[in-house]
Amino acid sequence: MSAKGPDVRKVRAGHHTVEISRPGKVLFPDDGITKSDLVDHYRAVARLMVPQLRGRPLMMERHPDGIGGKPLMQKNAPDYFPDWVRRAVLPKEGGEVTHVVCDGSATLVYLVDQACITPHRWLSRADRPDHPDRLVFDLDPPGESGFEAVRWAARRVCALLGDIGLPGQLMTTGSRGLHVVVRLDRGADFDTVRTFARDTAEVLAARHPDRLTTETRKANRRGRLYLDIQRNAYAQTAVAPYAVRSRPGAPVATPIDAEELDDPALTADRWTVRTIGERLENDPWAGTGARGRSLGAARRRLERLTADGG
Repeated sequence: MSAKGPDVRKVRAGHHTVEISRPGKVLFPDDGITKSDLVDHYRAVARLMVPQLRGRPLMMERHPDGIGGKPLMQKNAPDYFPDWVRRAVLPKEGGEVTHVVCDGSATLVYLVDQACITPHRWLSRADRPDHPDRLVFDLDPPGESGFEAVRWAARRVCALLGDIGLPGQLMTTGSRGLHVVVRLDRGADFDTVRTFARDTAEVLAARHPDRLTTETRKANRRGRLYLDIQRNAYAQTAVAPYAVRSRPGAPVATPIDAEELDDPALTADRWTVRTIGERLENDPWAGTGARGRSLGAARRRLERLTADGG
């Protein structure tokens, strides 16, 4: 079949027209969700999603054979990607990696054509890769217990962050749990941020030793929820807001309000490609301010809380 034949869809996104090959290819076999459906999703969320991606290196989670096949977790941008897809060359141990950077809706659409279902973003930007502007607490249900444990933990994390002057933003991951995200001013490097996140988690675990833990070994958690801060490191990634997950139903990572933690219907996969439209007119992260916070003052407040026995 010709590359210009009927099995190609042309999509205008931003300043570019992107050709989608095999738009009818089913990527979610149990749900009948196609590559074209994913293109429509990422075009719809681009105005909210691109600002959360701009300037950040990405890791592409590609599923050429649909979600039932073997995924490709790809960091390097292939040479055949068009020139208008921005790249960032960043060091790794023993070499370097050329990452995709998504600065516009056309890149989102092009990545779907490459069967990239989920873009995972760095917590830092390409111009200062060692200095993150996001800190993430990753909260998943302990064992097979219900989602209430995640909601309960998220309330405690947000409350402590509020006490030390770091507003937390909440997001369902579309997978199992919630992320609590803190905007930073890029004044601290990854080692400093990771140490701070660990110390904050340890304060919470000490307050609630029967329900929360910082134990990395599952065997030592004994049914408690693990306060996971491991993503706060150079070249580690976290799922991007409004990204689709490679799970049945095509769930979407979705920003939420703190008040929604009280909703018993809230789960990690509450919103999907087919239902996310209801959220897009009222993005909970819109208008929250772009200014990142310094860890210096927060560290001093955390130390005072610890000294006071809190």
